[in-house]
Amino acid sequence: MNPDFSTQVRQDLDRLVPLLEARLLKALHDGEAPRVGEAMRYSLEAGGKRVRPVLCLLAAEALGSPPEIALACATALEYIHTYSLIHDDLPAMDDDALRRGKPTCHVAFGEGQAILAGDGLLTEAFTVLLGDETLPADRRLLAARILAEAAGWHGMVGGQSLDLAGEERTRSGQAYALEHLQLIHRLKTGALLRAALELGGVAAGASQEQRARLREAGAALGLAFQIQDDILDATSTAEQMGKRVGKDEGQGKITYPLLLGLDGARTALQEATARAIEHLQSLPHPCSLMAWARFLAERKA
Repeated sequence: MNPDFSTQVRQDLDRLVPLLEARLLKALHDGEAPRVGEAMRYSLEAGGKRVRPVLCLLAAEALGSPPEIALACATALEYIHTYSLIHDDLPAMDDDALRRGKPTCHVAFGEGQAILAGDGLLTEAFTVLLGDETLPADRRLLAARILAEAAGWHGMVGGQSLDLAGEERTRSGQAYALEHLQLIHRLKTGALLRAALELGGVAAGASQEQRARLREAGAALGLAFQIQDDILDATSTAEQMGKRVGKDEGQGKITYPLLLGLDGARTALQEATARAIEHLQSLPHPCSLMAWARFLAERKA
């Protein structure tokens, strides 16, 4: 991995993750239902790459604002991402017992509490975002609308639904087009990554043109992120990934390596990354975001 951009990514993580971690659990300690609160905190404390919230903070910085201006947006993004992982791991979805090297939420707390933990994180995301009075009210409302669309049935939920339907389709022997796979990932993975960059821009007062560039860059990053996920699922070990690997093919999922071959998938990854960087270059301070685009394309977990 190129030392220049990996060093930049490490520096960004070192300064931004503590800022985020101090905020993530703040709203989740005092509540009338301690068991579900414990399950919510357990899933957040499992760690992970914090890609979406960090990209959100970096998008604000790319426009010349301090990262703190986007902290509520970043927190809301991580709540929604974590909720989606809790629900993805359920027996009715991907049926995973391991996430980030730890037992998944439903294994540790039971299916009922895991479902409620996901629901709690989803709703708390909007409480945190709309309650942040450091942002002007019009920016909060716009951010909430962007986040709701990205997380809902026009975004992540819709993508998950199409993914489940796709598994049934492949198990019945039906053909699967690349365009359909791209639609699934544009919604399931891409929508929240696209929202991450746009929300950072909204918090920083981005112009319409800047928001459009961030949105397009986020869409390309989302595609690249998913392609690399597919490649890693096909080529890595559980120890490297901190979760079960090789599961996609076993569940009948269609992936980029299966449709395009590993070489074709890697070419598609390079093309998506190049598109993201192209959209980022015209921002006032794009260096960190461009480094992250390269890093995400070469990550090993």
